[in-house]
Amino acid sequence: MCPARFSRYSLFLSASGDLSGEEIQILGFTLGMAALAMVAILPPGLALAWLLARRTFPGKAVIETLVALPLVMPPVATGLFLLRLFGRRSALGRFVHDRLDLDVIFTWRGVLLAMAVMSLPLFVRSARVAFEEVPHRLEQVARTLGAAPARVFATITLPLAARGLTAGLLLAFARALGEFGATIVVAGNIPGRTQTLALAIYQLIQLGRDDAALRFCLASAVLAFVALFASERLLSRRRG
Repeated sequence: MCPARFSRYSLFLSASGDLSGEEIQILGFTLGMAALAMVAILPPGLALAWLLARRTFPGKAVIETLVALPLVMPPVATGLFLLRLFGRRSALGRFVHDRLDLDVIFTWRGVLLAMAVMSLPLFVRSARVAFEEVPHRLEQVARTLGAAPARVFATITLPLAARGLTAGLLLAFARALGEFGATIVVAGNIPGRTQTLALAIYQLIQLGRDDAALRFCLASAVLAFVALFASERLLSRRRG
């Protein structure tokens, strides 16, 4: 099963006698899914951020609004849209199932999808600011010297925006770790298969296991703190 592949992400937690093997597996699965979600959003996130930062075109405001929509919509509503879009009754869901022999709903792929969709807006917003802060003059000089647009992006734009992009990615990673609403709709709360840190906390509270829920809350707070602290450090260095 795919969730077992991600247990290595939380091996460092095994030193704690307070965590059971099941709890370590949940932490590892959550970290692994969040990491994969960052890989998934990186190409479209960079493309969207660069497009919004560097181009003016009809309908730009519409794209900006659509990208930011998951930030303001209830996560459960976003999850419902994804459920209808990738369910087997939809055209896309049937295509993925029949042609690719893959299921998204109520699998680890649903967890990945929910995390990616909910964290993408944060990365795009941060990456857009990072691209906007890169001096246009440097890019124009490179073009006048004969550099192709792809080379300008790879050798000038991307390196100069790297700190902002990394900070945005860490912020999106923190958001993915805490994702709950969309995940429970798209992937369910299946122990050993789709249960993430946030879903486990919810289930433990429902079962009255407050001590175990508190341990997960503390782990979640530590992981979020580390990601946010690193992001803020990168942003402060960029401003300095």
